[in-house]
Amino acid sequence: MEYKDYYKILGVSKSATKEDIRKAYRKLALKYHPDKNPGDKAAEEKFKEISEANEVLGDPEKRKLYDQLGSNWKQYQQAGYDPNTAGRGYSQQRPGGGQYSYHFEGDPSDIFGSSGFSDFFESFFGGGTQGFGGSGGFNGFNTNNGRPGSDLSGEIPITLQEAYTGTERIVDLGDQKIKVKIKPGAYDGLKLRVKGKGEKGRGGQAGNLYLTIKVQPGTVYERKGDDLYMEAPVDLFTALLGGKQEIYTLSGKVNINIPEGTQNGKQLRLKGKGMPLYGKHGHGDLYVKLQVKLPERLNDKQKALLKELKDSFNKAYA
Repeated sequence: MEYKDYYKILGVSKSATKEDIRKAYRKLALKYHPDKNPGDKAAEEKFKEISEANEVLGDPEKRKLYDQLGSNWKQYQQAGYDPNTAGRGYSQQRPGGGQYSYHFEGDPSDIFGSSGFSDFFESFFGGGTQGFGGSGGFNGFNTNNGRPGSDLSGEIPITLQEAYTGTERIVDLGDQKIKVKIKPGAYDGLKLRVKGKGEKGRGGQAGNLYLTIKVQPGTVYERKGDDLYMEAPVDLFTALLGGKQEIYTLSGKVNINIPEGTQNGKQLRLKGKGMPLYGKHGHGDLYVKLQVKLPERLNDKQKALLKELKDSFNKAYA
């Protein structure tokens, strides 16, 4: 039976923190999860392998035992170490001399059942059972408390319009579907927590589901915080003489006043027409940059009128 290097399986060093292990596991679990790879036996086996590695390295007691026995686990097993020996005490020789003593009470498999992991795991940890302890330097694990399930994470893409109005999504967790409500003003990178919808615990509470909101960039509006920025074309004569201009905002159509003699690139501020403040009252602002549009085709009469206008301006400012 081949020794399994759980650190290598998760791609972490032996000095990795619990958080490092959790992140590595979550990243790989999302990649190889059977729901994302239907019918892929290789991905299914990989998922089982990383789950097994997380089962050991994510638990301080199992990791401690795994690190102490390490690649010498077979020597311990041949010397008489058998975690399945429940209900009685026994001793075994430690490599290099000395002795470990262990004592088991009850049958942990009544609580946890079979782990479904590899033969290596079964040989090392006795079918995934927990609750061993003794004078050999391994602290006991209280099975009555159980173990909470791991957290799960995912992303929800939404449009800028949906971020403005608020929306909801149905998230398929495999065994159930849940409705997630997204409040108005949601922003890119916002993290939502759905309590108790992570992986189920072993005798403990379930983990949580963390969803990251990804707001897709708009084609008309640019978002900066709670403010929006857009460009609006205005014809030459409205820019010269002033008037009203209709524009579209995320809340609908509005008319804006174009001041007389508006220069190209002038920016107008529409207060309260930006994004809703997430979880609060109020809105940001909308900034409209005016782009003066020149006529593309002129007939002879129009050209003559413009030439006349030009001459009058030259005389006035001569």
